[in-house]
Amino acid sequence: MKRIAQTIRLRPERRQEYLELHSAVRPGVEAAMHRAQIRNFGIFLHGDVLFAYLEYHGADFEADMAALEADPETQEWWKLTDPCQEPWPDRGDSRQWTELTEIWHLDPPGADATT
Repeated sequence: MKRIAQTIRLRPERRQEYLELHSAVRPGVEAAMHRAQIRNFGIFLHGDVLFAYLEYHGADFEADMAALEADPETQEWWKLTDPCQEPWPDRGDSRQWTELTEIWHLDPPGADATT
């Protein structure tokens, strides 16, 4: 399992629109994320900063992300959500969100630290 944390800014003038979109995420988008082996996904908000956390449970991350990016319903969803977001200037090669480096993690007691 791979843990991924990402961040992006929320455009203040699009805040309400973004929150409304996420109050009813399209079932097809959620299904595409499940097909891409994404689990335990959440988006958090602090001021105008969005923070996302997800766990990837597949065997080929690049292939699963390519399939997700090629999904027509996900592409339509991003046409709605992307204008609400303002990427950080240092996002590198990422499509929209900046991936964060994990510096520490506490596993549950008895858990295998390699998963």
